[in-house]
Amino acid sequence: MLIRLSYVARPFVAFFLRGNRYTDPIDGKSYRKFLPYGYERVRENVLAPGTLSLERHRLCWLYLKNETDFFTASLKVLHFAPEQAFLKRFQQLKNLDYTTTDLNSPIADVKADICNLPFKENSYDFIICNHVLEHIPDDRQAMRELYRILKPGGTAILQVPLENDREKTFEDPTITDPKERAKIFGQYDHVRVYGKDYFDILGTVGFTANAIDYTSQFSKGEIDRYRLAKGELLPVCKK
Repeated sequence: MLIRLSYVARPFVAFFLRGNRYTDPIDGKSYRKFLPYGYERVRENVLAPGTLSLERHRLCWLYLKNETDFFTASLKVLHFAPEQAFLKRFQQLKNLDYTTTDLNSPIADVKADICNLPFKENSYDFIICNHVLEHIPDDRQAMRELYRILKPGGTAILQVPLENDREKTFEDPTITDPKERAKIFGQYDHVRVYGKDYFDILGTVGFTANAIDYTSQFSKGEIDRYRLAKGELLPVCKK
């Protein structure tokens, strides 16, 4: 219902906030301000009115556009928990054999458990799985499944909420109260908060995990204009 309502309300909000101060690189439209977003910790001026993209979506889009052949090469792509900011745009790309999957999302093509995927090994050239693993109790099994279905030489972008100043990932399965989870993990349905060892954890299942600070490619003015999170690390994984 929320997804359906967002399609109705989004054009009106975007029209009301139109301007030239901030630009969403996904649709190229500019606004006088973005919307706030967050649960326990609300972030101001981060949700783009037109695409409903957040900092992580805009960073991922810019990386895909500028640093990869995602928009031009013939690729078989699997996208977990497809975000509205990307879904229709990726569906319209004629070069992609594009499939979406999720356990619960009503807009996913295939309903599947990330810890037990119904796809053959070495199936996909490209996997996008953004802000999913922090919800999964057995994230190592999910990582093994992602590695299994990725083709040798393939790429997986596996974004998570990552605290750059935290050395070790923290999780505690005894914390089940939604309010306590929101307080400790940042959101009511998160089960851990990842630290810098996230990339080492990805390496234990076979990935070559690169921590790319792609915001370093942009000026201070561009970071502000696109509303990126300065220093956010983009996990680009290879098999």
